[in-house]
Parts: sequence; structure tokens; C-alpha cells
Amino acid sequence: MKRKILSLALCYFIVFTSIVPLSEFPDLKAMPMDGAGHISLQISEDEIEKRADEIISGMTLKQKVSQMLLVEVNSGYNAAKQKKNQYGGIVLFADSFQNTTDEKLKKRVGKLQKASKMNMLIAVDEEGGMVTRVSRYKKFRRSKFAAPRTLYQKGGYEKVKSDADAKAIFLKNLGINTNLAPVADVAYNKNNFIYQRSFSTSAKKTAKFIQITVRQSNQKGLVSTLKHFPGYGNNGDTHTNIISDKRALSTFEKRDLKPFRAGIKENVPMIMISHNIVQAFDKKNPATISKKVHKYLRQKMKYEGVIVTDSMGMAGVNQFVGSTKKAVVRAVLAGNDMICTPASATGKKALINAVKNGRISETQIDTSVKRIIKMKLRLGIIE
Repeated sequence: MKRKILSLALCYFIVFTSIVPLSEFPDLKAMPMDGAGHISLQISEDEIEKRADEIISGMTLKQKVSQMLLVEVNSGYNAAKQKKNQYGGIVLFADSFQNTTDEKLKKRVGKLQKASKMNMLIAVDEEGGMVTRVSRYKKFRRSKFAAPRTLYQKGGYEKVKSDADAKAIFLKNLGINTNLAPVADVAYNKNNFIYQRSFSTSAKKTAKFIQITVRQSNQKGLVSTLKHFPGYGNNGDTHTNIISDKRALSTFEKRDLKPFRAGIKENVPMIMISHNIVQAFDKKNPATISKKVHKYLRQKMKYEGVIVTDSMGMAGVNQFVGSTKKAVVRAVLAGNDMICTPASATGKKALINAVKNGRISETQIDTSVKRIIKMKLRLGIIE
């Protein structure tokens, strides 16, 4: 009899959880995952839309602006600071992994999420090869993740696929739900700044790499991020310089944009915008603060996901605009949904003031925050 009752209870639970609207689950914590790292509860787009609207309707302007900040933090960022700031996401760098263990890191991330009214994006740049924040340390992984280019040379796209799976599981196991990768740039030759980080000098091969990586990341519930739109190509480093790209639009359409199209087709959650002044789109402004670049991505390429800036601390945009405060406001006006920045307090205050004085409409803020919330719902970061 007990076995029969338990069976009936289990059946009821399965039916109940499949028909009860998402709005009946009020907390904004993570959705359950199965043993393979897949999201174990499927939600329809209608339910996601409804739930996102419900969440936004209960948020203050300060809370909404905070959701738009993807803040670069050091190892000292703790739960008390997050409880006060309520950022939509943070970016962890090598110092957050250098002097700790996987168990301590999990506890830290858990405390940060517990302090958040809405679960954050916990992000890293784990591209593989020369850019690894976590796997470079042997206490986290026996060997660091290899560059995608190297993986392909050793085992073709099958090796790329298995690596994407392994990386997603590795990061998710640590509580890291967002990777600021893969790199979708197509370099021309070994002398280019982005070459070592790029997959291939072939746009077709890079597009296939992007397709596989985004698909596997989505299946594992990891937010992947294509970068750096509309493509570095053979240009210099915007970390330290203002860079102007003089290539023709036809070059981008035939070459650089192919990997981004592949990622969009696979429903990539986020796309990061570069700081290059890409004259084919906008002769005056870095892509990060260019309305024309964002309009192209939204209207021509039909991208509906989250657009995030490259770090606003980089010279390519900071030197151009003159201050982080001005750059952050211009980035939102251009069409970015999330601002990746080391200057969190400055950025938050500048955006709130820009809304209050009418320079940025709260409707635009709501649109961006809704994209962020929908992404978090789809990937199981919140429910």
C-alpha cells in the first residue's frame, strides 16, 4: 500500500509541476539540473514572457539598473557587498581562483547568490589557450583548457564538441553559470592581435566552431557569449589603444559576420560588442557606443538576445569618451543591455541620473532588463 501511495504521489508531483504556471514559484533562485548538467524543467516561451513581466513590475529603477551591470570584481567581493549592490552579474578574474580551492569557491559563490534577490550571472573568460581564468590552476583542473584552434588540429570538431561539454560541466560545477566566450573573431594571419585567441582564419570553420560551442553550452545551461562583434579581423588591441577599422561592409558580410550568424541561429544568449571604430558601420564612434552597430545587429541580423559591452575600463572606449560615467550612459543609449565595467558605483549612479533627467527612457531600461531576465529564466539561473 505504501508503495502505491508513493507512486501516486510521484505521478501527482510530475503532473503538477508540468502544468502549474511559472508565476506560482515566486523566488528567483536556480532551476533544478539533472546529473548531466541539463536543465530538468522545460518552460515555454509564453511562461517566460509572463514571468519576466511579473518580475519587472515589482522592481524599482535602482534594482533594474543594477541588473544591467556586469561588474568586474576582485577576490574581496563578498556576500555583504552583493546584498547592498544587487548586481545582475559579476566577472571573476584569476585572483579569485589563485589562492582558494574548488570547495571554498563554491561556498563563496553560494553565499553571493544567497545574498542576491535575483541570482546573478557569475562570469569568467574561459576561452581556452592563452585566456583561462580558472583551469590554469592545477587545484581546479589537471590541465588547463586548450585553445580551440589546438583542439581542432588534434581531433577535429568532435574534439571541439567534447571540450565544450567538459568546459560547461566544469564551470557549472563551480557555480559559474556564464562564460565570456567563445571568440567569434576571424583573424587574417599570425601577426594579428586576435590570432592566438581565434579559432581559424577561415570564417566557415569558425562558424562551425561557434555553432557547436553555443549548442553544447545551451544544452548544459551555461550562458555563452560571442565576442567581439562585429569582428576584430586584422585590427589592433583596444585594451590599450583607440582602434579604427577601415574595412568595407562587404568584407564583414562575406567574412566576419558568418560566425555571429551561426551563433544567432543557435540562440546564443549573449553577444559582446567590441570597442573598435568600425567605419563600415559608423565612421565616428567605437562599436560599443554606436547606435548604428546595434541597429545592424538587431534589425539586419535579427538578434533578440542580450547585448553586452566589452569592458568599459578599456582604452578603446574610455579614452575616446573621456570618462567612464559618460561612456556607460552612451553605451546604454546605443543599445547595450548589460554594461561590463570595473566602475560599478559610478556606472549605476550615472544611469539612474540619466533616466531621472530624461536622457534615457525607463522604457528602454525595462526592455533591456526583460532580455536579461528572460535569458536567466531560459538557462535556469532563476525560476
